[in-house]
Amino acid sequence: MNIDRRELMLPALAVGLLGLIPGSTVPAFAGADEDTIAKNLEAFRAAQAVGNAEVLASVCAEELSYSHSSGAVDDKASLMAGVTKANYKWTSLEYKDPTIRIVGPAAIVRFNFVGEQEFTADGKKVPQNLHILMNWQKQGNDWKLLSRSATKL
Repeated sequence: MNIDRRELMLPALAVGLLGLIPGSTVPAFAGADEDTIAKNLEAFRAAQAVGNAEVLASVCAEELSYSHSSGAVDDKASLMAGVTKANYKWTSLEYKDPTIRIVGPAAIVRFNFVGEQEFTADGKKVPQNLHILMNWQKQGNDWKLLSRSATKL
């Protein structure tokens, strides 16, 4: 059976266009970058859940812009200060249904942020249900969180 280049173009084009269709998922063979970002995302979630500013700082870009659902915006230094001085603890924190889309040296990550905070002063528990958009940037061999935005659901 003879196969020429023209016969291979349509399937290759179809696979390439998958990443351009809104709502499509990244193919399973997309690569190690998605795995690295997924690991960094989980490291960020786990560190956020326990208030570990050192781990958070290790996956954040120096140029970080971090928007809260309240509208407050932190840079890297103010976010780390806020984490170390927090007047609450997370009793639960999940990043549900994450999607990762690589676009050149950038990655778009979206997920639902579901958790519960307990405030230390009065023990009041506050549920959180947010939609998160994160932008990660490849800096050298590392993927760093460049920006984050939160919207209340």
